[in-house]
Formats: sequence, structure tokens, C-alpha cells
Amino acid sequence: MTELEEYLHSYFDFDRTDLATVASFFKPEIVRKGEFYLKTGKPCNKLSFIQSGMLRIFVDLEDREVTQWISTKGYFITDLSSLVFEKPSRWNIQALADTALYTIDKRDYDRLGDFIPKWPVTEKLFIAHCFVTLEDRVFSFLSMTAEQRYNLLFESYRDLFNQVPLQYIASMLGMTPETISRIRRKQLS
Repeated sequence: MTELEEYLHSYFDFDRTDLATVASFFKPEIVRKGEFYLKTGKPCNKLSFIQSGMLRIFVDLEDREVTQWISTKGYFITDLSSLVFEKPSRWNIQALADTALYTIDKRDYDRLGDFIPKWPVTEKLFIAHCFVTLEDRVFSFLSMTAEQRYNLLFESYRDLFNQVPLQYIASMLGMTPETISRIRRKQLS
């Protein structure tokens, strides 16, 4: 079983035949460090699973760059709004390291229901998972202090703190690099 098949199997209730069918639509893709998976304003016509590496989702505003998330091994990546509703992407997605992906294009994604009878239920669960993840992030921004958000991210994604620039993490947490530095100094003392 490939890494993609193992992940799909642990996440979704697929039997082996359906699992192999879904996985067969995903093709290997490499995005080199610094290259873009997607640029703001372009349509996102693919969904990918990260086999290795990491991708930063961000937007350039007039006065700053805002990092929405950094996706790592074992996660899916796309601009969901662009993929589902065929709108121009809001986000840039750029490789922070050489990144190996399994990618399905939109045309094949839209055809999965023709091959997997329970795909509509599975897709609904996938979209619901994405929504819950977003809800959790909004909840943390509304209910937690900066230090609590920092600690939660640190406990969940400790390796990230050694692999990406601190300003990306600060932006992802909705704080300045100076705030993160203060939190880190306080915790070290």
C-alpha cells in the first residue's frame, strides 16, 4: 500500500478496491523549493497530498504578506474555494522545500463519483473535515491569547519551528515576530 493509500485508508472508510481506484487518479508531482504550486488570481484545478516537503499558503497584501498556513507531509493542499467553485485563487502556494506530491486534477476529481459509489459521502466528510479545521482555527483566534495559540501550534507542529522562518509562523498565528520573540523569551526564563 502506498503512503497515499495508507493515509486515505486511515482517513476515509474505503475498501481496498475503492482505495486503489481513488489512488490511481493521483499522479506524482514535484514542486521544487521556491516554485509555486498556485498563484493568486489563477484557477486552482488540482488537489494534492503531500508525500514529503512543505508548502506555504499566503497572500501578498499592499503593506504585508500574510501566511494562512504551512502544509506538511501527510496533508492535502489546494485552494478549496477555487477548486470547488471555479473562482480565481485567493492564495499563493509556494514550496518551502522540495516537495513530493500526489496530485489529482479537477476533471478526475469531479469524475470520482462515477467510479466510487460512496464518493459523495466521502467527499462530504472531507469537506466537513476542512470546515472543522477552519472552525478550530477561528475558535483559537477568538478564545485564546497569543501565548496560548503559540503553545498549541508548538505542541502540534514542533518540527515546523525549526524548519521555517519565524515571521511565517508569527503571521500564521496572527501576531508580529516581536510578539513571538517575547513569548519565547518568557518561556525560556
